[in-house]
This record gives sequence, structure tokens and C-alpha cells, in this order.
Amino acid sequence: MPFSSDNYRSIEMRLEALQQRIELACARYGRNAADITLIGVSKTKPAEDIVSAYNLGLTQFGENYLQEAVDKIQKLQSLTAQWHYIGAIQSNKTRDIAAHFDWVHTVDRIKIGSRLSAQCPQGKTVKVLVQVNIDSDPNKSGCPRSQAAALVHELLAQPNLEIRGLMTILSKDSEPRASYESVAQLAYDIGRDLNAAQRERWDTLSMGMTGDMDEAIAAGATHIRIGTALFGGR
Repeated sequence: MPFSSDNYRSIEMRLEALQQRIELACARYGRNAADITLIGVSKTKPAEDIVSAYNLGLTQFGENYLQEAVDKIQKLQSLTAQWHYIGAIQSNKTRDIAAHFDWVHTVDRIKIGSRLSAQCPQGKTVKVLVQVNIDSDPNKSGCPRSQAAALVHELLAQPNLEIRGLMTILSKDSEPRASYESVAQLAYDIGRDLNAAQRERWDTLSMGMTGDMDEAIAAGATHIRIGTALFGGR
């Protein structure tokens, strides 16, 4: 695979800056930096960039476009990476998503969840987040806030899914801190109604991107999805 030392150094510098930014935000808001998982959003980026980030210690990668992602995942099978699907899901994509991804962040209806479970390879469990449209933005995917708890309970009945928490993508007009705090409160409310075993796994808030990761960390994010600030512009 072609390798560019200049590009490696650029990713190294960006990753160091991101880690410092996470540590500063955690110090400011009373969080532990070890509790924050950085997902490198590698959509449209070549496999070489993923290898560079992996060699620098990053193991979590997010992809939006299925065929592009499958090609890269197959090419990079030697990496012990975790792959997160963070794009919109159509019914005809669920088989490949279940086969190739460890996490799916964008389940917003039971039809998709039941298909992921039914099409999961034998012996595999997929970690799932429910995507919530917390701002009721008609241009964003996600189930309405009022339906999130019911969807979680429906998904918990699917045998090959491990339901871990909530994910959101904010409206461009939202106030990030307030919206992220709403997601965190919703996750807390849902968690109170889970049984002990379910509650033990209910531990994930996927929220925050390059522009608002500090606000997300302040509100309780456990997973932040960073593309531009790590891999550069597209």
C-alpha cells in the first residue's frame, strides 16, 4: 500500500491536537478522558489514512457509505480495528452492515433492527445505538424523542443485538450543549426502566463532532465522531 510520510505526520499532529482537546474538555467539565472513545470518521478517505491513524494508536473507525466501507474493511482485515456504521440505513443494506460492522449507530426503527439481528452471521452480536432526532429536524434521520424508549425495548428482544445507548446528529440551528444534555437525560430516563443486565450494557452516548465535541463531552458523550479534525478536509 502506498505510504506518504507527510500525510502520516499530518494525521499524527491532528490526532495529538484532538487528544489534547479531549483532555482539556474533560478537565474543564469534570470528566475522565479515559471514558471518551474517539471514532475516526474515515468516509471518503483512503485505506492508507486509516492505517496511519491505526499505527498511531486509533482503533475505532466510522464509515457512512456502505460499499466504500466494505472495500476498505476487507482490505484492512489484518487490523484489529472496530468498525462503526454511522450512515443512514436502507433495508437492502442490513445484511452487509451486519456482516462487516461491530457497531451500528443509526438504528431508528424496528424493521432495521430486526433485519440486522436476523442477518447477523452465526455467533456474532452487533452493538447497536438508537439514533434519536432530538431537535425534530425534518432533514435528519432518527426516531422522535417520544418513541425512543419504546424502540429500545423492541430492540432488546432481538437476539443478535446488544443495545448500548443513544446516538444523535444535531440540527445545524441547534444549541449543542442544550440538545446534547437532552439526549443524555433521555438516556438516563430510559436506563431507569431497564433490568439490571440491560442497564449494565446501557453505557453509550454517541454525540459530538469536530465543531461541537467540547459541548458533547460536557453533556456526557462517551463516543465522539471526528472526521475533518483528524483526517483533514474532504
